[in-house]
Amino acid sequence: MKRLLVALLALALTSAAPAPEARWTQPQVERLIQWITTASDEGLAPAASDLPALRTAVASGDGERISRAATASAARLLTALREGCCNAALKKAWYIEQPQPWPDAGIAVAQAVGQDRLDALFAAARPTHPFYRALRAAYANETNAARRTTLAANLDRWRWMPRDPGPRYLLVNTAAYEATLWQGERIVGRWSVIVGKTGSPTPVFKAQVTGVTFNPWWEIPASIARESVAAMVARDPAGAARRGYIREGNRYRQRPGPNNALGQMKLVMPNRFSVYLHDTPTRSLFQQSERAYSHGCIRVGDALGLATTLLSAGSGWTRADTDAIVASKQTRTISLQTPIPVYIAYFTAEPGDTGGIRYFKDIYRRDSGASAPVADGTCL
Repeated sequence: MKRLLVALLALALTSAAPAPEARWTQPQVERLIQWITTASDEGLAPAASDLPALRTAVASGDGERISRAATASAARLLTALREGCCNAALKKAWYIEQPQPWPDAGIAVAQAVGQDRLDALFAAARPTHPFYRALRAAYANETNAARRTTLAANLDRWRWMPRDPGPRYLLVNTAAYEATLWQGERIVGRWSVIVGKTGSPTPVFKAQVTGVTFNPWWEIPASIARESVAAMVARDPAGAARRGYIREGNRYRQRPGPNNALGQMKLVMPNRFSVYLHDTPTRSLFQQSERAYSHGCIRVGDALGLATTLLSAGSGWTRADTDAIVASKQTRTISLQTPIPVYIAYFTAEPGDTGGIRYFKDIYRRDSGASAPVADGTCL
């Protein structure tokens, strides 16, 4: 026990140890000033507020004072590049986390100064996604104040995304009513989606897609059962049965079939919100330009096409295989050869396919930091 306490004390002392003191050269300070100056071109204007104090320290000629000021300014800039600086209120409903916490900014700066790798440190902190690069270029050239505010908010959202989303991944932008499949830096598939109503907005989160369930049963959430299904089953059992609703003890389910709320497929993607990408029998809603109609889940246009695309990777799976399973009317889950991440995100600005920036309506008022309810697993 004593040995364990000694070890814990040593660990605590090590964790609390101050960052190594960095000794800055004049070229390094000048390079830092350039980084801070250009940071305002990518939505990090507050970082420039460090410049007067840093220049005052430089003018003093005191090496220790210059190094202290430079280290503090560099650490703040590094944190801003990693995590954003100005839109904390927008992050309160953001549940996509970095896979690993960032190393201590002060220590990272001191090490970079000692190795003369300041440029590499800042460059590695900045997102490299092509959408981030396009938004950054647009922000630097935009003169409209409202659009600059929107661009800055979305630049920060990309800073909150994992730097390495994976070699292949799905990205759902609920503000754009769109899901895209990415291979490296290229979009290789695109699908229209229906998302949560403003009263039950689709949350922002990450999950892992491991397979596809065809002809799924719908496990009806208690809130929806209370809202409509329970009364229907009690009032008109025969009519409810025709629509596939059944009661088993205290739970309600809907059989696979043409009326099933999940349509003919749903992705297997366990998550804390019980929110999924799935098909829908109500396909006419995809003709609408604004498609916030669900209880939180994401209904996919050409859902069977999405299922086929995901299952075909690394296998000989074809659309004929998909159609055969659907026609069988049997519930079956087919695993992906390689699971892929899916990011359910919210971006109100992103680059268009042919250049320029697409701006989307802030349907959930998240650009203003307004609080909004989060879907409670009432997937529909």
